[in-house]
Amino acid sequence: MEGEKTKILIIDDDNFLLDMYALKFSQNNFEVYTALSGIQAIKKLQGGLNPNIILMDVIMPEMDGFEMLEKMNTNQLSPNSIKIILSNKSQQEDIDRGNALGVAGYIVKANSTPMEVINQVTSILTKKVNPDAKSGSRPESVGIKK
Repeated sequence: MEGEKTKILIIDDDNFLLDMYALKFSQNNFEVYTALSGIQAIKKLQGGLNPNIILMDVIMPEMDGFEMLEKMNTNQLSPNSIKIILSNKSQQEDIDRGNALGVAGYIVKANSTPMEVINQVTSILTKKVNPDAKSGSRPESVGIKK
């Protein structure tokens, strides 16, 4: 576990934002994988990618983030990955839907700088892997040690 980078899969249909977040997470010692759509992300997961964290947008063509989560849950794709939504959809019903689908966090893009997003993702990761951390959800095993 020491020295190993945390693997993160970032899914966003906005190429500029995807590249920016990929760069920022890489600069902060994450091993970054990207996908421009939910369909592309599902294919990567079906191909064996098993990231520690999946950070996804909700509003995407073809398959939105919620549909992607439903497909991941139904097909048991990356069941131990920590799933976090990063979206501009900030209505309570969207947050509730994400929670019902098992996300560990919901970050509103417009309210967060890239560094704040990294800090929030790191905080969620710490709460999930540290059994002593106070968390509103049940503890979950995360495959940090490969």
